Amino acid sequence: MIQELYSQKRSLELKWQLEYEQSGKYTLNMVEIDRTIKDVITEIKAEERKIADRENAIINSAPEVSVAT
Repeated sequence: MIQELYSQKRSLELKWQLEYEQSGKYTLNMVEIDRTIKDVITEIKAEERKIADRENAIINSAPEVSVAT
């Protein structure tokens, strides 16, 4: 899932760059691409938070072993 989001972000960045190279200026289409990129970044951050939360839950739920002497 997260790899797909990164791929989508990169694709949008390339689309933005192509638009700029074709027009030579900042266009309304580029504004929309920027908004979409921001939305994808928000989704990426949310997914990364979910992954970090799962990892923390696993780490925190690991049983602690004490060595009795």
